[in-house]
Amino acid sequence: MKKVVGFLAVILFFSCIAKDDKTIQLVTQEEMELILKEDQVQLVDVRTLKEFNAGSILNAKNIDFLSDDFEVQIKELDKSKPVIVFCQKGGRSAKCAKKMKDLGFTKIYDLEGGYSKWKPIK
Repeated sequence: MKKVVGFLAVILFFSCIAKDDKTIQLVTQEEMELILKEDQVQLVDVRTLKEFNAGSILNAKNIDFLSDDFEVQIKELDKSKPVIVFCQKGGRSAKCAKKMKDLGFTKIYDLEGGYSKWKPIK
């Protein structure tokens, strides 16, 4: 029963996204976890290397939004695949999402509250 309810929640979530047709979507941790399970998503931590090394979300790629080569690194991602971005609290990731939209990325998810709100599943 839990699988059916979870599956229906995912379908409802993605159908709402399709109707809204926004390039950038602010998502909660719970929504992000569903997206990571169901989609072939690129996960990007836009914090500094020091912040990243202190702890990050499993399988996240670090591309420092404040680095000189940020745009070069971000362009190496697949623009046609969804991307989840996050920073410490949400400011840098919001700016990053806007920049990625301008560069032609088609679907960008921004983790609401950033890494500071992330609670790993136990």
